[in-house]
Amino acid sequence: MSTQQRSTQHSTAQEGVFAISVAARMVRMEVQNLRVYERRGLLTPERTDGGNRLYSEGDIATLHRIRELLAEGLNLAGIARVLALEHEVAALRRRLRTAEGD
Repeated sequence: MSTQQRSTQHSTAQEGVFAISVAARMVRMEVQNLRVYERRGLLTPERTDGGNRLYSEGDIATLHRIRELLAEGLNLAGIARVLALEHEVAALRRRLRTAEGD
């Protein structure tokens, strides 16, 4: 896969395209829960000029991960920590791949 293809895939995955009601249906959650997760900093959907939330494919994946962690018994503070650590590990892996490519 070329760098341009990866970049296009990455931007598509991060572009907000789903309204909150659609996102909630996709992950089988209540709309109110998505608002709570945003307030708690677990995800940050894009906003339209009018203030409507737009969820990306990446946001949907995060919501699925939140569901999994809730099912495992974690509270929202624990989920925030797990998501932060997973993000850090992914960043470190990218740095390692970059360094190995030099």
